[in-house]
Amino acid sequence: MLKRNQLIGANFSFQHHPLRWTVEKLSAMGFGQMELWGIAPHLDLFHENHARLAEVKAILDDNGMAVRCFTPEQVLYPINIASGDRGYREASIERFLRAADISAELGARYLFLTPGRGFECESRQTAWANSIQSINRIAAHARSLGVCCLLEPLQRLESNIVTNADALESFWHALDGGDIDIVLDLVAMATADDSVGGYFERFGNRIAHVHVVDGTPAGHLVWGEGSLPLDDYLGQLGRLGFAGTLTFEPFGNGSYALDPVSAWRRSLQAIAPHIHETDKE
Repeated sequence: MLKRNQLIGANFSFQHHPLRWTVEKLSAMGFGQMELWGIAPHLDLFHENHARLAEVKAILDDNGMAVRCFTPEQVLYPINIASGDRGYREASIERFLRAADISAELGARYLFLTPGRGFECESRQTAWANSIQSINRIAAHARSLGVCCLLEPLQRLESNIVTNADALESFWHALDGGDIDIVLDLVAMATADDSVGGYFERFGNRIAHVHVVDGTPAGHLVWGEGSLPLDDYLGQLGRLGFAGTLTFEPFGNGSYALDPVSAWRRSLQAIAPHIHETDKE
């Protein structure tokens, strides 16, 4: 069975609320760690500066909140580390080198990465090579700062490079270094017809983080609002000895952002039977 201290908070769905309010609410829900989504107005890669970072650190410290991983927005924002446009790609890499700096300053263990996407009218091999080269540069800089990286595959509408566990395994083995860990997103897994067991066969204890979300199979919904067998998925994670962290990533159609606390509480109630509350820190 999973432990309560493996479940961490995140600011997903809180983007229309101030960061201080968000962290206060997460703390009140019992979280002492979080995945920090790098979204405006909380801490994005286009408006951060020394003063803003100091303010974020003060908010976290005031609420006893540690950052487990920093996850800059990289799917919707104009950042694409695999772009076929070299200037655009280089600018994106520069943003992520700075993201590694931010991760280190926040004391985060991980910087969260996704593969990006290439031009749909160009070869996948070109996009693949660009993504490998970009991630190697970012990971090397993060490594020099004592920060590890997480790697998450994307759904096909989000990327044309790594969209299933087979591609993720090949891509992962092609990267330099041995310190890049894996993210298991349950919706991305389901939409690719992959499985919890299949992920563990490929990556074992290198699976360091899980996004617990419901879907049909897509959607990134609050638990219970989709059709995925999350009880079974969580049971498998427990039986397979998953020792990393988990968090919720509710996006849906955007309505969760109107009342993110309610969305998170519904997911907390649903996951409660699957975790040892006595292990709460």
